[in-house]
Amino acid sequence: MALKVDLKPHEKIVIGNVVIRNGDNRTRFFIDGETTILREKDIIGASQATTPAKRIYFVLQLMYLDKDVVAYKEAFISLVEEFMQAAPSAWTLLSKITEHVVGNDIYRAIKSARDLIKYEQDLLSHELCNDRISIISEDGDQPEAA
Repeated sequence: MALKVDLKPHEKIVIGNVVIRNGDNRTRFFIDGETTILREKDIIGASQATTPAKRIYFVLQLMYLDKDVVAYKEAFISLVEEFMQAAPSAWTLLSKITEHVVGNDIYRAIKSARDLIKYEQDLLSHELCNDRISIISEDGDQPEAA
């Protein structure tokens, strides 16, 4: 069964080791066969991998696009261990991602890593909220706006 892909005007997609950029019109095409495919919206560049979860996602993306788990195995393990030490509550998500990697289903690992990024954002926003509350409670005043 072919994969149907709809591209918006000027949207990019990576198929194998080729980047395809759409023209001015919406396009639909079908892909027969098996290869790596990532839409532009699902790609994180090295400069965008600014948080621990995004760095895990980035390494998974490299594993997937390069079709080489072994080359990125040490980096992946190190990043997962660091995340686990910083946020043990993420164990279930990290375990799911690792299971996909061990099973050589890197695309599903990437999809699961999106959940990890969301979880990380929730943790950080909660921490920022707690920091703000502690600042207010320490001096009784609201923090000044930037």
